[in-house]
Amino acid sequence: MNNDPNILIIDDEVQIRRLLEITLNVNGYKVSEAGTGKDGIVAAATYNPSLIILDLGLPDEDGQSVLKKLREWYKRPIIILSVRNSEEDIVKALDNGANDYLVKPFRTGELLARIRSAFRGVQLDENNVELSFETLSVDLAKHMVRKNGELLKLTSTEFSLLALLSRNSGKVLTHQFILKEVWGLGYIDQTQYLRVFVAQLRKKIEDDPAKPRFIVTESGIGYRFSE
Repeated sequence: MNNDPNILIIDDEVQIRRLLEITLNVNGYKVSEAGTGKDGIVAAATYNPSLIILDLGLPDEDGQSVLKKLREWYKRPIIILSVRNSEEDIVKALDNGANDYLVKPFRTGELLARIRSAFRGVQLDENNVELSFETLSVDLAKHMVRKNGELLKLTSTEFSLLALLSRNSGKVLTHQFILKEVWGLGYIDQTQYLRVFVAQLRKKIEDDPAKPRFIVTESGIGYRFSE
């Protein structure tokens, strides 16, 4: 599975975005950008970033509102980077689901430390998660899948595919996104390759692979894992 972290920057200041892009690239992070709240939400849904850096002073919508909208479905870390330094703003952002809050102007070393800390928290969460869906359970830590209590034999690729889908249950994942996350950028056009693996996985986890309960096809788009 491709685990290269991709960080989305939502900030209307071009200079800040450029500074962050250079800093993050040098430290091994991929970067995507948005200058408005609307574009940021679209980018988050499109790229499913590993972490979001969000400014509160956006031109089209207050960042607190954007944060709440993101938290309706986005489960990964969000760090607020803002000139607002009042206790009220900080507490409100944390209550709205932010993982951390950093005030501008900021030290790049401190931002990088906050990012590393946020990723450590995600790893701890994922290492202790067992997802349960009626007859199916997926243990992300032990890489074990059970159906009706019986252990299933999955290949490592099948498990990576199932883990990605189940962690994002209820969300439509595009063919390209799944291929990139599980196999890497070199496979993003191999939709037939993905269909073969989905068919194999369905034979193992579904009661009736022809009428799947868990892995639902979204025609022309991708797949959705149904809770």
